[in-house]
Amino acid sequence: MIVLTRLNDAQFAINPDLIERIHSNPDTTLVMVDGAKYIVTESLQEVIDRIAAYRAQVISMARDIPPRVPGRPLGLVPDAFPAAPEKASPSNAVPLRPRND
Repeated sequence: MIVLTRLNDAQFAINPDLIERIHSNPDTTLVMVDGAKYIVTESLQEVIDRIAAYRAQVISMARDIPPRVPGRPLGLVPDAFPAAPEKASPSNAVPLRPRND
């Protein structure tokens, strides 16, 4: 969740994954996927920066989750610099199918 400020200086938290688009003329307006609209005091760039920081925090937190099985990663977020290249095992491979056009 990111915290934003309404025009009456009331703060509220919103799920950035539910924002469909953001308008900035003249006030910054968030349009949600369900059609709800929120006018906020933050600029368009500030809202984008908060969304990026939120997503970076989620990725960082996912990286810190201990594995359920010791020595076996969760597979959510790959390490930036893996210690050794992993071999793809055929048991984990998912076969690709052609599209039916």
